[in-house]
Amino acid sequence: MPDHVHLIFTPLINGRKQEYYSLAEIMGAIKGASAQLINCALGRTGRVWQAESFDRVLRSSESLDAKIAYILDNPARKGLVGSFADYPWMWVRRESATHAKAPIITGKAG
Repeated sequence: MPDHVHLIFTPLINGRKQEYYSLAEIMGAIKGASAQLINCALGRTGRVWQAESFDRVLRSSESLDAKIAYILDNPARKGLVGSFADYPWMWVRRESATHAKAPIITGKAG
């Protein structure tokens, strides 16, 4: 989306601490790396992302399915494309069932 990003992910375990990476750690890493790349591509400096993220923890497959459908339909719903498959910035990766017990977090980074 031109003004925000939706993510669905399963946090990994920090092997050194033997606990899941926190949402703050994950979002900080994503926002920091992507801001650097965006600024470099645009030949500018400064903030790219808001400090806040609007996150939800998903605990059921029905909730996950609804969030996936919402995210996939977002570009078409906003009139950017006819189908999510036509949206050039859509990236979907299916993870194996090995992380199925970890909470899945979805967020809108703005």
